[in-house]
Amino acid sequence: MPHKTFNLDEVAHYLHLTVEEVQNYVRERVIPFEERGGRLTFKRSEIDSWASRRILGASEKRLKSYHRQSTERMLDLSKEHAIMPDLLRAEFIEAALKSRTKASVIRDMAALADSTGMVNDAADLVKSLEERERLCTTALPGGVALLHPMTHDAYRFNDSFIVLGRAVQPLPFGSPDGSTTDLFFLVGCQNDRLHLHVLARICMMCHHTDLLMKLREVAAAPALFAALLAAEQEVIRQL
Repeated sequence: MPHKTFNLDEVAHYLHLTVEEVQNYVRERVIPFEERGGRLTFKRSEIDSWASRRILGASEKRLKSYHRQSTERMLDLSKEHAIMPDLLRAEFIEAALKSRTKASVIRDMAALADSTGMVNDAADLVKSLEERERLCTTALPGGVALLHPMTHDAYRFNDSFIVLGRAVQPLPFGSPDGSTTDLFFLVGCQNDRLHLHVLARICMMCHHTDLLMKLREVAAAPALFAALLAAEQEVIRQL
């Protein structure tokens, strides 16, 4: 794995944060770090896990702030900067996922991802998704989960993508509010900085638009896809 550790400047760039923000996190000891010879170092694997957990559990104010920062650093704000059309297609959506358990959701979502032709090793993806869920659930309040691998290595995928599965029957997936989950995104990104931005964008779409309601109302994959595109445009207007 290239770049197993980051220095201060590198981790700030990776996380879409300023150096000062990272230094504050270090002082508060809320970010994993090591001090070697008076220099700060950050293990990539630990930073990956820390960053995704903070995005998924962010307050409304912090999520909005982080989403704007990641948008500014990843994309040209003079453009429309929609990312859903590049990563998701109607054929990447399963509107009637028959999974009944958390384990079967992971397997079925990995199979859906594999059907895109962008996954190099479906069994490896399943293993990494399971490791991520053991670390901390990716389920959010509202009946949605944002599955993603434990680590974000370029070799795992041929290109970046998002797939979406809607379960026929909601099921327990570890949501912090104890509710069941029926909507499952799986995010696969070659570019790890893009991965963090995509997580923030989907969280914004789920919690700052009526997307979740729309995804449960419409019937077929093309209509679900259209609802996702409309929700992203609404989020972009909020920037």
